[in-house]
Amino acid sequence: MGRIEELDRAAAAASGSTQEAPAEALTTIEWLIAAIDADRTDGLFGRWGAATAIDARTGEALIPQALFEALHERAGLKAAWPIGNAGLLQTYASLLSAVDADRNRERWLGSDLATGLGLDGAHFIPWEGSGTLLARATHAASVLLASGGEFSWYSLAEGRATRAVLSHEHDGSRALAYAVAPAPGTSPLLVALLPVAQAEPIRRDLDDAASRLRWNAA
Repeated sequence: MGRIEELDRAAAAASGSTQEAPAEALTTIEWLIAAIDADRTDGLFGRWGAATAIDARTGEALIPQALFEALHERAGLKAAWPIGNAGLLQTYASLLSAVDADRNRERWLGSDLATGLGLDGAHFIPWEGSGTLLARATHAASVLLASGGEFSWYSLAEGRATRAVLSHEHDGSRALAYAVAPAPGTSPLLVALLPVAQAEPIRRDLDDAASRLRWNAA
């Protein structure tokens, strides 16, 4: 069975009628379970802040609530639907999403994000290379934020510090990293790592209204 088909089958099985269906579906993807377990051991989820599983653009849930809860339980995280760990939602939940699955997975399976970061186009394919998907995403986002990229924004949103950094262009692609403090007076935690096809709309939006939460931050 191919990796994409494996994800599709697990996503479908997770929507089963029994309470155990989501957790059982996860166990069918050995590499994904191993990755979550490794990330939990390495404390990587703690590098990420809170995000909502409800897409701000469409109002649809990224994954069903039962799968959301099974993922957080596996990761050893407490969460109250629909607010969960941004790292978990950005990576493994996106791979398991049955809602606009191609778009949600493309960030990691396609080449645009990696290229925008100046990396090999296959850098984020989760079952290739070394390190988990979350480990690679955490490192890449942290490096981009630390570098300042080509453009960067600092602001307060609801009294919480936020930081957005847009990378330099690489072969026609860019990447954006976004971090938000969990509470006033605390340091920002990672929330999003995204490919950017057109820089100007992002720049205008952040220049005009940087002081609001975005990219599903919670």
